[in-house]
Amino acid sequence: MTLTDSFHIRAASWSNAQDQRQIKHIRHRVFVLEQKIPESLEWDENDANSQHLLIYRQNRDAVGTCRLEPSGKIGRLAVLDGFREMGLGERLLLAALNAARQAGQENVYLHAQAYASEFYEKHGFTCDGEPFLEGGIHHIGMRMKL
Repeated sequence: MTLTDSFHIRAASWSNAQDQRQIKHIRHRVFVLEQKIPESLEWDENDANSQHLLIYRQNRDAVGTCRLEPSGKIGRLAVLDGFREMGLGERLLLAALNAARQAGQENVYLHAQAYASEFYEKHGFTCDGEPFLEGGIHHIGMRMKL
């Protein structure tokens, strides 16, 4: 048994108050507090119609999240500090790819923070276009055929 075996992922719903609270907590800590992304850019209309995922530590606390938009865009992948470098981001990404396949998506895409592009390339994504600023952070568009 490995350390990551004590974590599990489940689908979450923005319309469920407890799920939404956990998603917001994680994203606020990672994106707004740590990365200094303006709060006004973090929350958008896509939250309500996206499929969300949460990863839990030993059936207790949610420590990471990710969303899959109906368009096939994967985003808002975040893992709380203290739980990084454990493969949890990878597990969330793989779960999002599986959810996209189950939803009948043929392609997925994302806006990767530039420093993380190698992580996504390792999982089959390719860069698409030129780097750009989003929320004051350098990003690159990436795509993958499922």
